[in-house]
Amino acid sequence: MTIHTGSPTYQTANEAQWQAILANDASQDGHFFYAVVTTRIFCRPSCKSRPPKRENVLVFATAEQARAAHFRPCKRCKPEGLRLPDQEWVEQIADYIDRHYPNKLTLEMLAEECHGSPYHLQRTFKRVMHMTPTEYLVRRRIDEAKRALAERESQRTVAEIAREVGIGSAAYLITLFKKMTGITPNEYRKMQTEV
Repeated sequence: MTIHTGSPTYQTANEAQWQAILANDASQDGHFFYAVVTTRIFCRPSCKSRPPKRENVLVFATAEQARAAHFRPCKRCKPEGLRLPDQEWVEQIADYIDRHYPNKLTLEMLAEECHGSPYHLQRTFKRVMHMTPTEYLVRRRIDEAKRALAERESQRTVAEIAREVGIGSAAYLITLFKKMTGITPNEYRKMQTEV
């Protein structure tokens, strides 16, 4: 099926294209590029990334068409033959963390989703952001915990908030929260309600 959106024309993957994507078929490189709607990244058919869900795949004739549709080139397979600038790649990684912080995230999972090796991702992220991906994830979770604690009408317990933000237990949230803010979650909540 071909889709026209006023910008570049793209289509869903036909069976041959889908099989090429699943097989990482290098012989199809240059014949088409595929983009994954959920990650906003486009790849060559030979890309070694984890196969996406078929319903999330769009196919473009050229890399330029994929770019024009606001997809970013894959860091792993470099569909344009160029490296994605580190700053842009790190923004992709941070955006993925921002959208998935409540879930379990590991360096390996981030590397798989953002198309790079764990070692390179860790090193590049730290150089650009001045913190590791794990430190960024913890900060994001603590920021969300602060937001939840500041809600005036909320009766949620610290344990409930810990689960909501992806931290396994109230005790661990209290430890991380105090380390980052100098006060406990309950002290923070009390300060917010007094304002």
